[in-house]
Amino acid sequence: MTGIFQILLAGVKVIPPLTVDYLVIAGGGGGGANNGVTTLWGMGGGGAGGYRSFTSQTLNPATNYTVTVGAGGASATKGSNSTFSTNSSTGGGQGALRTVSNGSAGGSGGGGSLGGSGGSGNEGSYSPAEGTNGGVGFTSGDNNGGGGGGGAGQAGANGTSSVGGKGGDGTASSITGSSVTRAGGGGGGGNSAAAGSGGAGGGGNGASSGNGNPGTANTGGGGGGGAGTASSTGGTGGSGVVIIKYPDAYTISNPGGGLTFSTSTSGGFSVTTFTAGTGNAQFN
Repeated sequence: MTGIFQILLAGVKVIPPLTVDYLVIAGGGGGGANNGVTTLWGMGGGGAGGYRSFTSQTLNPATNYTVTVGAGGASATKGSNSTFSTNSSTGGGQGALRTVSNGSAGGSGGGGSLGGSGGSGNEGSYSPAEGTNGGVGFTSGDNNGGGGGGGAGQAGANGTSSVGGKGGDGTASSITGSSVTRAGGGGGGGNSAAAGSGGAGGGGNGASSGNGNPGTANTGGGGGGGAGTASSTGGTGGSGVVIIKYPDAYTISNPGGGLTFSTSTSGGFSVTTFTAGTGNAQFN
Protein backbone atom coordinates (compact mmCIF):
# COMPACT_ATOMS: atom_id res chain seq x y z
CA MET A 1 0.00 0.00 0.00
CA THR A 2 2.82 2.40 0.82
CA GLY A 3 4.28 2.10 -2.68
CA ILE A 4 0.89 2.72 -4.31
CA PHE A 5 0.31 5.78 -2.07
CA GLN A 6 3.68 7.23 -3.04
CA ILE A 7 2.92 6.75 -6.73
CA LEU A 8 -0.42 8.54 -6.33
CA LEU A 9 1.22 11.46 -4.52
CA ALA A 10 3.78 11.82 -7.28
CA GLY A 11 0.99 12.65 -9.72
CA VAL A 12 -0.58 15.34 -7.52
CA LYS A 13 0.32 18.99 -8.17
CA VAL A 14 0.86 20.77 -4.85
CA ILE A 15 -0.52 24.31 -4.98
CA PRO A 16 1.29 26.70 -2.62
CA PRO A 17 -0.61 29.21 -0.47
CA LEU A 18 -1.50 32.45 -2.23
CA THR A 19 0.98 34.68 -0.40
CA VAL A 20 1.91 37.89 -2.22
CA ASP A 21 4.11 40.97 -2.03
CA TYR A 22 2.94 44.21 -3.61
CA LEU A 23 3.61 47.91 -4.16
CA VAL A 24 0.88 50.54 -4.36
CA ILE A 25 2.11 53.91 -5.71
CA ALA A 26 -0.25 56.81 -6.34
CA GLY A 27 -0.09 59.42 -9.10
CA GLY A 28 2.37 62.26 -8.63
CA GLY A 29 1.27 65.84 -8.08
CA GLY A 30 1.50 68.45 -10.82
CA GLY A 31 4.14 71.16 -10.55
CA GLY A 32 3.09 74.70 -9.66
CA ALA A 33 1.98 77.14 -12.37
CA ASN A 34 2.52 80.89 -12.68
CA ASN A 35 -1.07 81.55 -13.81
CA GLY A 36 -0.49 85.28 -14.12
CA VAL A 37 2.03 88.00 -14.96
CA THR A 38 5.78 87.47 -15.17
CA THR A 39 7.35 87.17 -11.72
CA LEU A 40 10.85 86.87 -10.27
CA TRP A 41 10.35 83.50 -8.63
CA GLY A 42 9.83 79.94 -9.71
CA MET A 43 6.96 77.66 -8.73
CA GLY A 44 7.04 74.65 -6.42
CA GLY A 45 7.65 71.11 -7.65
CA GLY A 46 4.91 68.50 -7.38
CA GLY A 47 5.07 65.93 -4.61
CA ALA A 48 5.50 62.25 -5.42
CA GLY A 49 2.57 59.90 -5.16
CA GLY A 50 2.30 57.96 -1.93
CA TYR A 51 4.51 54.84 -1.84
CA ARG A 52 3.38 51.80 0.14
CA SER A 53 4.97 48.33 0.21
CA PHE A 54 3.45 45.13 1.59
CA THR A 55 5.04 41.70 2.04
CA SER A 56 3.79 38.17 2.79
CA GLN A 57 0.10 39.06 2.48
CA THR A 58 -2.31 36.10 2.27
CA LEU A 59 -5.06 36.33 -0.34
CA ASN A 60 -7.87 33.99 -1.37
CA PRO A 61 -8.05 32.37 -4.83
CA ALA A 62 -11.11 32.99 -7.01
CA THR A 63 -11.81 36.27 -5.20
CA ASN A 64 -12.06 39.72 -6.76
CA TYR A 65 -9.58 42.32 -5.46
CA THR A 66 -9.97 45.97 -6.42
CA VAL A 67 -7.11 47.57 -8.36
CA THR A 68 -6.92 51.28 -9.19
CA VAL A 69 -3.92 52.98 -10.77
CA GLY A 70 -3.95 56.68 -9.92
CA ALA A 71 -3.39 59.26 -12.67
CA GLY A 72 -0.79 61.97 -12.33
CA GLY A 73 -2.07 65.43 -11.52
CA ALA A 74 -2.21 68.07 -14.26
CA SER A 75 -0.38 71.38 -13.77
CA ALA A 76 -0.97 72.62 -10.19
CA THR A 77 -3.28 69.69 -9.45
CA LYS A 78 -2.97 66.89 -6.93
CA GLY A 79 -2.37 63.32 -8.13
CA SER A 80 -4.96 60.56 -7.77
CA ASN A 81 -4.91 57.67 -5.29
CA SER A 82 -3.96 54.09 -6.14
CA THR A 83 -5.44 50.99 -4.49
CA PHE A 84 -4.96 47.26 -4.23
CA SER A 85 -7.53 45.34 -2.19
CA THR A 86 -8.16 47.41 0.98
CA ASN A 87 -4.86 49.32 0.89
CA SER A 88 -4.47 52.69 -0.80
CA SER A 89 -1.77 55.30 -1.31
CA THR A 90 -2.43 59.04 -1.56
CA GLY A 91 -1.90 61.22 -4.62
CA GLY A 92 1.06 63.59 -4.54
CA GLY A 93 0.53 67.19 -3.46
CA GLN A 94 0.52 69.98 -6.03
CA GLY A 95 3.34 72.47 -6.27
CA ALA A 96 2.64 76.06 -5.20
CA LEU A 97 1.30 78.67 -7.59
CA ARG A 98 2.10 82.37 -7.89
CA THR A 99 -1.18 83.18 -6.16
CA VAL A 100 -1.05 80.39 -3.55
CA SER A 101 2.46 80.19 -2.17
CA ASN A 102 2.14 77.00 -0.11
CA GLY A 103 2.47 73.54 -1.60
CA SER A 104 -0.39 71.17 -0.85
CA ALA A 105 -0.33 68.03 1.28
CA GLY A 106 -0.31 64.61 -0.34
CA GLY A 107 1.38 61.24 -0.34
CA SER A 108 4.43 63.48 -0.54
CA GLY A 109 3.92 67.23 -0.25
CA GLY A 110 4.29 69.78 -3.04
CA GLY A 111 7.00 72.46 -2.89
CA GLY A 112 6.29 76.07 -1.92
CA SER A 113 6.98 79.35 -3.75
CA LEU A 114 7.98 82.86 -2.57
CA GLY A 115 8.59 81.83 1.03
CA GLY A 116 5.59 79.53 1.11
CA SER A 117 5.88 76.29 3.03
CA GLY A 118 6.07 72.88 1.46
CA GLY A 119 3.05 70.64 1.78
CA SER A 120 3.03 67.86 4.35
CA GLY A 121 3.67 64.29 3.27
CA ASN A 122 2.00 61.09 4.49
CA GLU A 123 -1.46 62.62 4.21
CA GLY A 124 -2.96 59.17 4.72
CA SER A 125 -1.32 58.95 8.19
CA TYR A 126 0.14 55.53 7.40
CA SER A 127 2.87 53.69 9.26
CA PRO A 128 5.43 53.45 7.82
CA ALA A 129 4.97 56.84 6.17
CA GLU A 130 4.02 56.89 2.49
CA GLY A 131 6.06 60.02 1.73
CA THR A 132 7.77 63.20 2.91
CA ASN A 133 7.32 66.98 2.97
CA GLY A 134 7.90 69.46 0.17
CA GLY A 135 10.58 72.16 0.36
CA VAL A 136 10.12 75.86 1.15
CA GLY A 137 10.23 78.47 -1.62
CA PHE A 138 12.89 81.15 -1.25
CA THR A 139 11.43 84.16 0.51
CA SER A 140 13.05 87.40 -0.67
CA GLY A 141 15.07 89.06 -3.39
CA ASP A 142 15.03 88.45 -7.11
CA ASN A 143 15.21 85.23 -9.10
CA ASN A 144 13.88 83.06 -6.30
CA GLY A 145 13.71 79.29 -6.63
CA GLY A 146 10.61 77.31 -5.76
CA GLY A 147 10.78 74.43 -3.28
CA GLY A 148 11.25 70.87 -4.47
CA GLY A 149 8.43 68.36 -4.11
CA GLY A 150 8.83 65.63 -1.53
CA GLY A 151 9.84 62.12 -2.59
CA ALA A 152 9.01 58.79 -1.00
CA GLY A 153 12.46 58.53 0.60
CA GLN A 154 13.63 62.13 0.96
CA ALA A 155 12.05 65.53 1.60
CA GLY A 156 12.13 68.17 -1.12
CA ALA A 157 14.95 70.71 -0.84
CA ASN A 158 14.29 74.39 -0.14
CA GLY A 159 14.64 76.88 -2.97
CA THR A 160 17.41 79.49 -2.82
CA SER A 161 18.09 82.85 -4.47
CA SER A 162 19.98 81.06 -7.23
CA VAL A 163 18.31 77.69 -7.78
CA GLY A 164 15.03 75.85 -7.32
CA GLY A 165 14.96 73.10 -4.72
CA LYS A 166 15.79 69.57 -5.82
CA GLY A 167 12.92 67.12 -5.68
CA GLY A 168 13.25 64.49 -2.96
CA ASP A 169 14.50 61.07 -4.04
CA GLY A 170 12.15 58.12 -4.18
CA THR A 171 12.47 54.62 -2.74
CA ALA A 172 13.99 51.55 -4.40
CA SER A 173 12.31 48.14 -4.65
CA SER A 174 13.44 44.83 -6.18
CA ILE A 175 9.94 43.36 -6.45
CA THR A 176 10.36 42.94 -10.23
CA GLY A 177 13.73 41.17 -9.84
CA SER A 178 15.95 44.23 -10.21
CA SER A 179 16.24 47.35 -8.10
CA VAL A 180 14.09 50.24 -9.39
CA THR A 181 13.59 53.61 -7.69
CA ARG A 182 10.13 55.18 -7.90
CA ALA A 183 8.16 58.11 -6.43
CA GLY A 184 10.67 60.96 -6.76
CA GLY A 185 9.56 64.56 -6.19
CA GLY A 186 9.47 67.27 -8.85
CA GLY A 187 12.16 69.96 -8.93
CA GLY A 188 11.31 73.56 -8.06
CA GLY A 189 11.13 76.12 -10.86
CA GLY A 190 13.28 79.22 -11.25
CA ASN A 191 13.21 82.38 -13.31
CA SER A 192 16.66 83.65 -14.06
CA ALA A 193 17.48 81.31 -11.19
CA ALA A 194 18.45 77.81 -12.25
CA ALA A 195 15.72 75.20 -12.04
CA GLY A 196 15.79 72.38 -9.50
CA SER A 197 16.31 68.85 -10.73
CA GLY A 198 13.72 66.14 -10.20
CA GLY A 199 14.33 63.51 -7.54
CA ALA A 200 15.53 60.01 -8.43
CA GLY A 201 12.52 57.86 -9.19
CA GLY A 202 10.74 59.78 -11.93
CA GLY A 203 10.55 63.34 -10.60
CA GLY A 204 10.35 65.96 -13.38
CA ASN A 205 12.87 68.79 -13.57
CA GLY A 206 11.71 72.32 -12.83
CA ALA A 207 11.96 75.04 -15.47
CA SER A 208 14.07 78.20 -15.54
CA SER A 209 11.89 79.49 -18.37
CA GLY A 210 8.60 78.18 -19.62
CA ASN A 211 6.89 75.04 -18.40
CA GLY A 212 7.99 72.45 -15.87
CA ASN A 213 8.82 68.95 -17.03
CA PRO A 214 6.49 65.99 -16.41
CA GLY A 215 7.09 63.18 -13.96
CA THR A 216 7.80 59.77 -15.48
CA ALA A 217 4.79 57.57 -16.18
CA ASN A 218 4.15 54.66 -13.78
CA THR A 219 6.60 55.90 -11.17
CA GLY A 220 4.38 58.33 -9.25
CA GLY A 221 7.01 61.03 -9.85
CA GLY A 222 6.03 64.65 -9.19
CA GLY A 223 5.94 67.20 -12.00
CA GLY A 224 8.53 69.98 -12.16
CA GLY A 225 7.60 73.51 -11.13
CA GLY A 226 7.01 76.16 -13.80
CA ALA A 227 9.21 79.23 -14.22
CA GLY A 228 8.42 82.85 -13.46
CA THR A 229 7.48 83.56 -17.07
CA ALA A 230 3.87 84.59 -17.54
CA SER A 231 1.36 81.76 -17.91
CA SER A 232 3.98 79.05 -17.45
CA THR A 233 2.55 75.71 -16.35
CA GLY A 234 3.83 73.00 -14.07
CA GLY A 235 4.75 69.57 -15.35
CA THR A 236 2.13 66.84 -15.11
CA GLY A 237 2.75 64.28 -12.37
CA GLY A 238 3.70 60.76 -13.39
CA SER A 239 0.97 58.15 -13.21
CA GLY A 240 1.08 55.58 -10.42
CA VAL A 241 1.53 51.83 -10.56
CA VAL A 242 0.45 48.67 -8.72
CA ILE A 243 2.89 45.72 -8.79
CA ILE A 244 2.10 42.26 -7.37
CA LYS A 245 4.47 39.28 -6.92
CA TYR A 246 2.89 35.86 -6.33
CA PRO A 247 3.62 32.10 -6.81
CA ASP A 248 3.61 31.14 -10.48
CA ALA A 249 1.26 28.23 -9.79
CA TYR A 250 -1.46 30.89 -10.01
CA THR A 251 -2.64 32.93 -12.97
CA ILE A 252 -4.15 36.39 -12.73
CA SER A 253 -7.17 37.72 -14.62
CA ASN A 254 -9.18 40.94 -14.83
CA PRO A 255 -12.88 39.99 -14.64
CA GLY A 256 -14.93 42.67 -16.34
CA GLY A 257 -11.89 44.41 -17.80
CA GLY A 258 -10.82 47.99 -17.20
CA LEU A 259 -7.15 47.41 -16.34
CA THR A 260 -3.94 47.58 -18.37
CA PHE A 261 -1.33 45.10 -17.13
CA SER A 262 1.50 42.75 -18.04
CA THR A 263 2.99 39.68 -16.35
CA SER A 264 6.48 38.17 -16.27
CA THR A 265 7.56 34.91 -14.62
CA SER A 266 10.92 33.85 -13.14
CA GLY A 267 12.23 31.71 -10.30
CA GLY A 268 8.88 30.25 -9.28
CA PHE A 269 7.10 33.62 -9.09
CA SER A 270 5.00 35.78 -11.39
CA VAL A 271 5.05 39.58 -11.26
CA THR A 272 2.07 41.50 -12.62
CA THR A 273 2.39 45.24 -13.22
CA PHE A 274 -0.81 47.30 -13.50
CA THR A 275 -0.16 50.53 -15.37
CA ALA A 276 -3.60 52.10 -15.89
CA GLY A 277 -7.29 51.83 -15.13
CA THR A 278 -9.53 50.47 -12.43
CA GLY A 279 -11.15 47.07 -12.08
CA ASN A 280 -10.80 43.70 -10.36
CA ALA A 281 -7.92 41.25 -10.20
CA GLN A 282 -8.49 37.55 -9.49
CA PHE A 283 -6.03 34.72 -8.87
CA ASN A 284 -6.81 31.13 -9.91
